[in-house]
Amino acid sequence: MFPLPTACESISVIPEGGRLLPRCVMVVDDSRLQRRILSALLNRWGYCVEEAESAPQALEKCSINPPDIVISDWMMPQMNGLEFCRAFRRMQRDTYGYFILLTSKSQSLEVVQGLDAGADDFLTKPVNGDELRARLNAGERVLSMEKELVDKNALLTSTLQELQTLYDSLDSDLTEARKLQQSLVRERFRDFGGSQISLLLRPSGHVGGDLVGFFPINAHRIAAFAIDVAGHGVASALMTARLAGFLSSTSPDQNVALFESEYGIYDAHPPEEVAAQLNALMLTELETETYFTLLLADIDLVSGDVRLVQAGHPYPAVQRADGSVEFLGRGGHPVGLFPEARFEPVVTRLAPGDRLFISSDGVTECESPDGKMLDTDGLVDLLGRNRSLRGPDFMESLVWDLARFGGEQEFSDDVSAVLFEFNAPKCNVD
Repeated sequence: MFPLPTACESISVIPEGGRLLPRCVMVVDDSRLQRRILSALLNRWGYCVEEAESAPQALEKCSINPPDIVISDWMMPQMNGLEFCRAFRRMQRDTYGYFILLTSKSQSLEVVQGLDAGADDFLTKPVNGDELRARLNAGERVLSMEKELVDKNALLTSTLQELQTLYDSLDSDLTEARKLQQSLVRERFRDFGGSQISLLLRPSGHVGGDLVGFFPINAHRIAAFAIDVAGHGVASALMTARLAGFLSSTSPDQNVALFESEYGIYDAHPPEEVAAQLNALMLTELETETYFTLLLADIDLVSGDVRLVQAGHPYPAVQRADGSVEFLGRGGHPVGLFPEARFEPVVTRLAPGDRLFISSDGVTECESPDGKMLDTDGLVDLLGRNRSLRGPDFMESLVWDLARFGGEQEFSDDVSAVLFEFNAPKCNVD
């Protein structure tokens, strides 16, 4: 036999079926005898019992110490059971209160009225002890499920808050990473005394796998490059940072494309040899599953001669002074996939007024809302449409045209490009 509780503040717990009985049941009835009968049964079962002789008194007590279960008579003066139930449901509380209505009414209309008022269950007077116990057990199950749901929701809320904190921290880190990646492109435009080079880098997310750049070789030659690392996100961005060091414009001694001649003057390895060297580095030293496409061009600022290698990168375009467009290259293998990959050079000559345009597949594979890709035909159209624009103005117009083609949506892939415009034989690469 379990001890009987004497106050609602006492914690009376009766193990039954592996669950905990509620702490407090409020009995509301204008009949003192009916209250005593119900209270005796409830006390015997280990419940903490609170009594009220009217609905207004019950509401006052509920506001101070909300009960877990309410057993209320239907017919009472001042406020009947239906009115009390409605008022009880309007009260603010942290947990659910189970409401049992005592009634001598058994017609379906009265049952519907009780359910509409917010009652959970009914007991027909006179109350049968076994039936009351069964109704209480049903209430216990509801309260247990409600408590479990509340606990899980609290855990879910706490977990979501932790995840939001982590996301905010990660978002802040990625924002800084984007700034750092953009800083890899130190110089977006340079005029070489007539000829010009312009760069565009627009990651599709916080950070991306595209990289563009250029570096001087000697007094009359420069190298321009475009890289697209497979994938997106942090891993690709880290690889672009590493590759930026291999093709650095500020540290020629670390640039794999450059070497110092016996006369102390820097020169460059042919682009196809640089691609082969980077391929070996990827497969032997970096030990990564990542690969990238590369377009590396060696450009003579005096003669307009261009020697380039296309390693899986989209075909570079030459727009002649008369507006005609031709694409160069044969495709080639990406860098970092095949140990014995061969990289073939492509040569051309630019005349004054010609320009070389190198872009990532984020340009040619830009999709319209109906799923149509821009492709090379669309690129030819964009080059022709912006033929009169030069340098950064051309790049800005290109981005606007791509946005319009894509339906003003965010780009689904990184967009990067290099524009070299050959206009005069004089040069200044310092």
